[in-house]
Amino acid sequence: MNPSTLIGIVASIMLLGVVLFFSADDPTLFIDLPGLGIVVIGTLAATFISYPLREVVRIFGLLGTVLRNERLYSQDDIEELVAISKLWVSGSIRQVEDALEKVHNPFLKMGVQLIIDHTPEDDAIKLMHWRIARLRAKEHAEAQLFRTMSAFAPAFGMIGTLIGLVNLMFMIGDGDMASIGQQMSLALMTTFYGILLSNLIFKPVAVKLERRTEQRVALMNMVMQGISMMSQRRGPAFMRETLNSFMAEYDDELNDEENRRLFGDSPKSGDRKAAGQEGA
Repeated sequence: MNPSTLIGIVASIMLLGVVLFFSADDPTLFIDLPGLGIVVIGTLAATFISYPLREVVRIFGLLGTVLRNERLYSQDDIEELVAISKLWVSGSIRQVEDALEKVHNPFLKMGVQLIIDHTPEDDAIKLMHWRIARLRAKEHAEAQLFRTMSAFAPAFGMIGTLIGLVNLMFMIGDGDMASIGQQMSLALMTTFYGILLSNLIFKPVAVKLERRTEQRVALMNMVMQGISMMSQRRGPAFMRETLNSFMAEYDDELNDEENRRLFGDSPKSGDRKAAGQEGA
């Protein structure tokens, strides 16, 4: 299992445990099946209306993707590219084809095959760019599915709250305190469930999928850069250093972008901007 996902699940269970057992005399007060049903069934119903069936049924598979500890094997791809490039520079096409049979990355295999078939570099790069754009669009749609569900869940929580309040208004005149308490519980707990599901499940899964996509796109861009150098018959040592530097720089960019999302522009970046304006 993905370590960060495991930590998040454990922390979530601990949070719910604190809420249930330490903030109320009776933990069962936080269990309201009608309220939970309104949020869960309503969210699923709205999602089925919004998306085709073939996309909605992939939700469980995507949840499994988030739970899996998925490695990208970037260093293995670099070493395979370098080894194949050595054979290509030496002119041993037969050995290149034999080495290609052992490659596991289909994107890398496609790029090398294009070079073996003497496809012009520009055409090969265009085709690989198209494959990257297609993957990015497909996985963006998958993450957007969970972002949509994260928006639906609080909305149906509010609908459950309105249902509980409407029923409460009708029961106030009867003075039945048990029924009034039940309707008030429904009114409050549906909002609680909606916010909880949105911010503890749906939105984090969307962020995790988006992060996974960026990492996969970085790897594919690295492979594309290697295929370009292979087409130009660059030296294997130069290729290895270039691709390692490419991945290191890309990781730094991803981390900087993540820090900006979490904390905004740092004071140093603001100082640099101000210094640039003064210099201008």
